[in-house]
Amino acid sequence: MTKGRSSACEIAADVSAGRASAVETAKAALARIEAAKALNAVVTTAPARTLADAAAVDDRLRAGETMPLAGVPVVVKDNIWVRDWRVTQGSRLFAEFVAPQDAIAIEQLRKAGAVVVGIGATSEFACKGVTTSPLYGPTRHPLDPTLTPGGSSGGPATAVAAGLVPLAIGTDAGGSSRRPPAHVGVAGFKPSYGAIPYGPGFAEPFFGLSVIAPIATDVADIALAFEAMAGVDPRDPDSAGIAQEAKNIAGLRIAFSPRLGLDVAVDDVVAEGLAFAIARLSAAGLSIAQRDPVWPAGATEEAIMPLQQAGLAALYRDAFREDPTVFDPDIARQIERGLSWSGADVAGALLASAAIANAFAAFFTEVDLLLAPTVPCVAWPFTQLGPDMIGGRAASPRAHAALTPFVNHARLPAISLPCGTDRCELPFGLQVIAARGQDRTLLEAAQEIAAMLRI
Repeated sequence: MTKGRSSACEIAADVSAGRASAVETAKAALARIEAAKALNAVVTTAPARTLADAAAVDDRLRAGETMPLAGVPVVVKDNIWVRDWRVTQGSRLFAEFVAPQDAIAIEQLRKAGAVVVGIGATSEFACKGVTTSPLYGPTRHPLDPTLTPGGSSGGPATAVAAGLVPLAIGTDAGGSSRRPPAHVGVAGFKPSYGAIPYGPGFAEPFFGLSVIAPIATDVADIALAFEAMAGVDPRDPDSAGIAQEAKNIAGLRIAFSPRLGLDVAVDDVVAEGLAFAIARLSAAGLSIAQRDPVWPAGATEEAIMPLQQAGLAALYRDAFREDPTVFDPDIARQIERGLSWSGADVAGALLASAAIANAFAAFFTEVDLLLAPTVPCVAWPFTQLGPDMIGGRAASPRAHAALTPFVNHARLPAISLPCGTDRCELPFGLQVIAARGQDRTLLEAAQEIAAMLRI
């Protein structure tokens, strides 16, 4: 976040104590968003609606209500329903869609006093590792406008990194709210599947993988937002309870895996930066053993990718057949590929997903926290799907995303923390992963780790 900007915790404390108002706080956020239009991080604003919501928060405070997120300005990703706001998934198919109600998570944020100030850019259907869409074009990296922040939550991550808001809400079905934060130097949290209720909203192509994901500079802000949104809700049959008590980091069994046990390329600067971070954590008193998860044969992102492609094809095949040019060309290719998969192919991908989940579950019977890279490289030009080279190898368009999807398939909580930069000051991240349901332990540990790294 831009130096001198207040955190969500600080804003909520000031607004609650009357040292600031929700209205003035919202006005300041809207002014910052307007001044940063060139980033294309926030694609929709509705100032009158935002200021009316902020005024309502001030009224609630005067009436004696206590709100943990009082007056905190929030940007919400363009695939999460926000009542009466234009929410498009970055798609021409939904260019005029206005959400009829809030997603449960947004409803809970509003109850906690947060104020939506804008909608953050996403790639079309949140299905691409670069944040660009047919409706809005590319989102620019806040440190270098020729680069991408990654995807698909590039708009929310950039809004936080540029200091437009202290808190943003993304989604994460394969790393979409961990990789962009890693690339722009902020924190992004993927909760356990079901920990935060999902929907109502758009139909998902991801078959039970996507989660609501808070993004902030401070882990304390993420924890505050998580507590406001988490909890079982009867409207979401997949919502699930999590452990109530957090375990102290001093007693946790911690492992470090330089490549998550996968045959993937990692740039030297990232590998060296992670090794340096692990050394600092060890020097601060953590006992960390190098250990890799053991994956089943054939466990690769390619093995599970048919689920996303077939999901897109199931949802949008009619529109694709009518006019494929309405879609982002990369999304059109995914839909076309999805139409070619057989039922046995999709079942095979589901079996691969289950095998990955079982392997991770076995690993976390012997380990409490796993540290690994979030991304294998720093940001690259926004005109490309990925960097040309990673770790001295020619890189496929998805090679930059190799270190995050397995966490989604195992339904585990994970957070990306900034832990270093390259010579051009471009950030990369440390991913901290825990067993399913141990979200509070993970968040408490992440705050300790961030302090140890002096982030």
